[in-house]
Amino acid sequence: MARRLLVAALAVVMTIMTVMSSAAADTLSWQHVPVPTQIRPQAGLNKAVALGPDRAWAVGADAVGREAPGFPLLLRWDGTAWQRQSLPGAGWQGELLSIAATSPTAVWAVGRDTAGGAHLLRFDGSAWRESRPPGGAVLTEVVAGGGETWLIGSRDGAQLLLRRVGNGWQEMPVPPGSVYGLHIKAADDVWAAGDTVSGAAVSHWDGQAWQQTIVNAFPRSALGSVLAVSPTEVWAGGTEGFVGGPVGRPIPPLLVRWDGQTWSRVTVPANFGSITSLTPSASGELAWVAVANSQKWGPPGSSPPFVPGPDFLAWNGQSFTEYSEPVVPGEGDSRTLRLAPVPGTDTVWSVGRATGPENTFAPRILRFG
Repeated sequence: MARRLLVAALAVVMTIMTVMSSAAADTLSWQHVPVPTQIRPQAGLNKAVALGPDRAWAVGADAVGREAPGFPLLLRWDGTAWQRQSLPGAGWQGELLSIAATSPTAVWAVGRDTAGGAHLLRFDGSAWRESRPPGGAVLTEVVAGGGETWLIGSRDGAQLLLRRVGNGWQEMPVPPGSVYGLHIKAADDVWAAGDTVSGAAVSHWDGQAWQQTIVNAFPRSALGSVLAVSPTEVWAGGTEGFVGGPVGRPIPPLLVRWDGQTWSRVTVPANFGSITSLTPSASGELAWVAVANSQKWGPPGSSPPFVPGPDFLAWNGQSFTEYSEPVVPGEGDSRTLRLAPVPGTDTVWSVGRATGPENTFAPRILRFG
């Protein structure tokens, strides 16, 4: 009898612990993480990359005024706080636009100065050093994955894609239109998100040629982020352009999915906004979708006609769970949201720019998990 009572009591305790664990998981939310105090007002962040729980980087611009272009900004997460990092020869004005890494000793960042000159930097595990940019290239993005590093940019107004080969950069073929985002699975498995005169486009590189598909033919629609889970599951997000409509009407978000046969549009719980980032879980499945400037239609007759929508959407394989960013005293909502997953964990960083005092902007760092 005593044994049965003990077993029953243990079962009750385990049930309570399970319920408490599930409740704790359900109450997880995005948290604001302060930037270093030495960062001056009107800074902004453009992108981040995480290499582990105690190692992440973020880039942007500091001290940007209404008339001043600002200075390149580099932050490093040490597991406890974000710290500002010095850059070699960083006397130039401008900003760092993007950062990516294939390993802790191969971290790349690209930027642009006020004269339009490209800046390419590499961290080798001990220090940052300027690297010579490819001749005539204007760089906007660096992307890493599958042991590969690629650059997105332009030369003389034409789209440019560059792949790291040995100690140099190899110019690659470019799909029609413009490329705004890449997901690199391997040297012969690269997905590109962008647009053409015919609409939003996704292209796939098989090592020999690009195969492009117009996934949304609505005027001025475009994709900026793409995530390839498998040959039968690829996601891409951006905005759906429009012609006409009510004055001041925002642009709807656009999320599409490939099932190995066709591309189809996926409904998201936001009527307006821009899908700015897609990020995978530790297993490589889609985990999060970031929606900047997210809005929904308000109740009939409401003024204004819009209400805030979700900033982040968590995907569980079947549906989305909506999350809002936390309120930050003295600041407004984020204008941009760029996600960076922490490898091997469920933790995700988001960096961007929020509305600051007097309609300026401020750096914003958020973390989930």
